[in-house]
Order: sequence, then C-alpha cells, then structure tokens
Amino acid sequence: MGKKLYVGNLSWNTTEESLRDAFSQCGEVTSAQVITDRMSGRSKGFGFVEMGTQEEADAAIAKFNGAELDGRALTVNEARPMEERPPRQDRGGNGGGRW
Repeated sequence: MGKKLYVGNLSWNTTEESLRDAFSQCGEVTSAQVITDRMSGRSKGFGFVEMGTQEEADAAIAKFNGAELDGRALTVNEARPMEERPPRQDRGGNGGGRW
C-alpha cells in the first residue's frame, strides 16, 4: 500500500501535474492533489502526494522537505489522518452586523 504525504507551502502556480512530475523523481506517484478553495478555485497552498511504497515516501521526504518548487520552500511530511471536528453551526449568514 502507498504512503500519503502532506506537502505544504505550495506556490499558487503549482499544479497537480507539476507536483506529480517533481515527486516522480523519487518513485511511483499513485496520486497528487492540490487542495483548492471551493468558492474561488484558487490553491490553498497545500496538497497531498501518495507514493507507491514507504521507501519511496521516505526518499521524497528527504529530497523535498525544505527544497524549492516553483520558488517556494516546501514542507513535506507523512500525512496524518483527518481529525473529527464538530459540525459547523449555521449562524444566519447575513453578516450579523447592526445597522
């Protein structure tokens, strides 16, 4: 089974294709995802890469953590499972300001 990596401090210009291309230097990339804002479609500045094996993931962390991609120094480490969060409460949505 592959190993999922968190990749932070991505440039706004980094695409899933360029992320995949860079990490493929360390082995098989089974998936590459740049997380985007739902409303604007703009990158949130982080993403995830899944490498084929633990050894390839370790090599990618060693090579890319602190290295530059598209002019930004990356933060790369093993992805942690998403934590449970309480559901958001709807607060009316009209800005809440008084006039």
